[in-house]
Amino acid sequence: MDLRGRTALVTGGGSGIGRAASAPLAAAGALVHVVDREAESAKSVAAAIRGVAHVVDLADAEAVGSLPAGVDVLVNNAGLQHVSPIEEFPPARFALIQQVMVTAPFLLMRQCLPHMYAGGWGRIVNVSSMHGLRASAFKSAYVAAKHGLEGLSKVAALEGAAHGVTSNCVNPGYVRTPLVEGQIAGQAAAHGIPPEEVVSDILLDRSAIKRLIEPDEVAAICLWLCGPHTGYITGASLPVDGGWGAR
Repeated sequence: MDLRGRTALVTGGGSGIGRAASAPLAAAGALVHVVDREAESAKSVAAAIRGVAHVVDLADAEAVGSLPAGVDVLVNNAGLQHVSPIEEFPPARFALIQQVMVTAPFLLMRQCLPHMYAGGWGRIVNVSSMHGLRASAFKSAYVAAKHGLEGLSKVAALEGAAHGVTSNCVNPGYVRTPLVEGQIAGQAAAHGIPPEEVVSDILLDRSAIKRLIEPDEVAAICLWLCGPHTGYITGASLPVDGGWGAR
């Protein structure tokens, strides 16, 4: 893997999958822009990999527009979650999740694609989820957003093909990240079970491999999609789901 001379931008780069993806991109030679709304997290990761930190709330379209456009590898990773039945789901929270997880990736593609097209090469890696392919109760906003990201990724793949640009989704099951750990209490309340039963009875119920995925495992797929032998893979959704989708 040789990304020397390339520039990457990773959203949600301060923790979880974003943090795990930033390091190997930098190790491959790319200059990595680490985007996160948490200042200390973004700065810590950027300092460790000699990247550039950007403290940005992706719900703010104007702030998204301030991010670099000269990007060769765009990793749309940032996300948030809310667990609630549809009839109780706060509309403002629903809208926020779409803004961060669908609109912000669209805006970033919109401003980065001209640079990719001009250079005849680009990689868009959208960190989706099995919830981009399947649904779960009580996650209407997240499931809707991930399905939207899947469609956006496919359109970018069709439009970018003539310019050497690929666009793909990576679809993990439940990853050991703060986002997943933070929803255990919400899942427990929604399903009426103790928190300790959420991982085994809810999160891993449909997975054949009974463990959470590690962020580094997902990051390895993201990096692979930027390599020399994946130029013909585009418009795809790559399950990293422990057998969830086989059921």
